[in-house]
This record gives sequence, structure tokens and C-alpha cells, in this order.
Amino acid sequence: MSAILISREDPAGYQLGHILRVNDSTEKDHETLNFLKFVRPGGGFVPKFPIFGKIEVNGEKEHPLYTFLKVSCPFVNPVIGDQTRLHWSPLKVSDVRWNFEKFLVDLNGRPYKRYDLATPFDVIEDDILMLQHQKSYV
Repeated sequence: MSAILISREDPAGYQLGHILRVNDSTEKDHETLNFLKFVRPGGGFVPKFPIFGKIEVNGEKEHPLYTFLKVSCPFVNPVIGDQTRLHWSPLKVSDVRWNFEKFLVDLNGRPYKRYDLATPFDVIEDDILMLQHQKSYV
């Protein structure tokens, strides 16, 4: 599984990230804008925020950022899925299952929580609001 990290700053100054799954492992970083503009989401979409390069989120070549996030936040779903459809190795229970799985990181760069793809956004929003009003947490 590969990912494109997209970051944008919300009105409160937080960096919000989103991961887009890239099925074509041959796509190069310089092709990302065309992928977004013409394929997904398509329709001439041009982001107005910084886009980072494509990285591996699972497997032997996973990026250290995802190693750190996955060690810092426990997995949210013990079911790995159909292993014949997974394209990375080795498989670990902590692997990111799908492109809509999310990690919330506080302003100090500390991972706070990991969310399953089925988590309603209002739950995540409540956690974001709580972190905005809390200077630190244990």
C-alpha cells in the first residue's frame, strides 16, 4: 500500500492530513498532481495546499513516519483482511488497513489517537476540539 500525504492548515492553525491510496505503484511523485486533477477526485481538481510525496505505509519499505504512528497508537481493527489481496510484506496486525484510516497528532507532534475507517467524523471532530482546548495530555 502506498500513500500520498496531503496537508492543509485549518483556520485554527492545525495541519490536517489525508491519505489517498495509490493503486498504481509505478506513479511517480511528479505525477501526483495529474492523478488528483484527472483521476481521483478528478474533474480538474487542483489542491490549494501543500502535497507531499508518495510513501509506503506498510511492509518492508514503510516510511519511518508510519512506523512511529503505528507504534504510538494501537491498532483499531484486528482483522487484516484477505491476505491474497494485500500487496505488501510482511503483514502486521498494526498495519494500516485502508486509505481512510486516520491518525490524529497534536500540535507538539505527539500521536494522540488512531481511527478506523468506520469512525464517524463527529467523533474525530470532538477529539480535535478537545485537543484545541487542552494544552497537554498524559
